[in-house]
Amino acid sequence: MSGLARALLQAGRVSAVQIEALNKKSSSEQTPFIDALLSSGHLDARSLAVFCAETFGYPQLDLSVLNLSTLPEKAIDIKLMESQSVLALAKRGNKIYVAFSDPTNTQALDQIKFQTELTVEPVIVEHPVLLKQIQKLAKTSEQSLNELAGDEEDINFVEEDVALANDPAANDVDDAPVVRFLQKILTDAINQGASDLHFEPFEKFYRIRFRVDGVLKDMAQPPLAIKEKLASRIKVISKLDISEKRIPQDGRMRLAVSKTRAIDFRVSTLPTLFGEKIVMRILDPSQAQMGIDALGYDQDQKEILLEAIQRPYGMVLVTGPTGSGKTVSLYTCLNILNQPGINISTAEDPAEINLPGVNQVNVNDRAGLTFPVALKAFLRQDPDIIMVGEIRDLETADIAIKAAQTGHMVFSTLHTNDAPSTLTRLMNMGVAPFNIASSVVLITAQRLARRLCSCKQPISIQEEALLEAGFTDDDLDGTWMPYKPVGCERCNGNGYKGRVGIYQIMPITEEIERIILAHGTALEIEAQAKREGVNTLRESGLKKVKQGLTSLEEVLGCTNI
Repeated sequence: MSGLARALLQAGRVSAVQIEALNKKSSSEQTPFIDALLSSGHLDARSLAVFCAETFGYPQLDLSVLNLSTLPEKAIDIKLMESQSVLALAKRGNKIYVAFSDPTNTQALDQIKFQTELTVEPVIVEHPVLLKQIQKLAKTSEQSLNELAGDEEDINFVEEDVALANDPAANDVDDAPVVRFLQKILTDAINQGASDLHFEPFEKFYRIRFRVDGVLKDMAQPPLAIKEKLASRIKVISKLDISEKRIPQDGRMRLAVSKTRAIDFRVSTLPTLFGEKIVMRILDPSQAQMGIDALGYDQDQKEILLEAIQRPYGMVLVTGPTGSGKTVSLYTCLNILNQPGINISTAEDPAEINLPGVNQVNVNDRAGLTFPVALKAFLRQDPDIIMVGEIRDLETADIAIKAAQTGHMVFSTLHTNDAPSTLTRLMNMGVAPFNIASSVVLITAQRLARRLCSCKQPISIQEEALLEAGFTDDDLDGTWMPYKPVGCERCNGNGYKGRVGIYQIMPITEEIERIILAHGTALEIEAQAKREGVNTLRESGLKKVKQGLTSLEEVLGCTNI
């Protein structure tokens, strides 16, 4: 017997026989007791509201006179309002005033308190008016989301059905407008060439941003009320724990955009003050198939790189900050070397691009599968080429160098500012100089600069500014002009479309080996590399300015003189 039925019985407003009949009706029709009571005609809605207010000591309100637009619609999730027949009226300090028609609904009280972390103050209203207002609010919320979502896209998530079936909370996130909205956001990100998507909850609003050509820009501000649904759906499809919201999680999902093309997303969740922030990295396998010519290497740089990776053994290191295209460069090299007679194994955290024919391993520190463990296992797998996602410590560096010294080609990455400082970084890790000199054959440092759109226009820059940027007097021969970004429909008014790589390619020559063996500094290595014709990152960037590929401000922004 519900609390409301017991109160009515004790007050003599409804008999025991009537209560039993109403309970049977409620059970057979699968409706709340209050619906069965009002439809039976034993009490009207107004009399019931007065009874509840007087019996339980709560204030009563005429909900029909309230303006919906003044209600804090985002204070409580609309799904909870619909399922429990409640409506948020106002927030004052640490209290939230909520409209109830059944004050004995303790389950609703507990859920609201858990969701809002506020003290719930019930206000009694008439049941039919309450349901009508909730319906209006739900319709408004769904309509705004439908407008954002647009038409349903012809895409689907690979293994979506399996992920939803395996999660007991799947039904809570199978909301059609949210599904369509997420599909539209992902499709827009792919079409715009975004590298990352940021789903960010704040106190007053919810923001979605794309990183396009290295720059974050706002894309949408959906209703704040959908933040939990959107996060839950992404987590379910990415095979993450939907109930765990206190710690960061990492997952992966795959989106089939056509019968022949699927795109992976690396998903990372992070608990913040106002909900879970989710960042999705787009991992498009087609990037590794573009070919080395599309990456922006100069002809002489390309020849040096191709000669180095074709060696039977040694180590090639790619350096640069996060987001500088190191993974794409490495996979482009692996794609060139990926032949039927070659055994290639990679250890990554995690594997970002799926490359058929390459044995890819995700390291898992919790399970004990670290970079050193994976590398030791690779050496028992008859490898020709090994790729290590990142050299983070001495143990990984030692095993990778020993592999390079024993007849294997090793590729890896390091986070350093330029090529010369990479060698001193290895020495600072504790790697012996003679091991570095005998194993490393080439180091490439790189940055990504935004590529000028075809709407670019020539710009006049003072000669002093060009000289200060790094151009020489010989460069300023009047045969070229720098360009500036303008903006058009093709580039969405940004003036830039796509990105181009800026590279410093430094082969390890005998002279540089001598400096390493003598414990030389990065400055000494850099001076020797300059004597041997190795361009700095700034010099390589200025060449791109002369070629009209990017602007001077872009090069100045991503390189040091």
